[in-house]
Amino acid sequence: MLKIRLQGTLKDIRWFKRLLEKHKEVYVQEVSEPFANKGTNKYFRVYAEVEKEEK
Repeated sequence: MLKIRLQGTLKDIRWFKRLLEKHKEVYVQEVSEPFANKGTNKYFRVYAEVEKEEK
């Protein structure tokens, strides 16, 4: 399993989350709710847990 931190605008995070979920070789176990980065209201972070899809 990989634990990945995604950081960016909410729009970019949603885009990449959809990209991960559609990928045939990746199983997305969980994605956290967005956390605001300190000092900015533009950038956020989420944490994702992903695994290699078993065939």
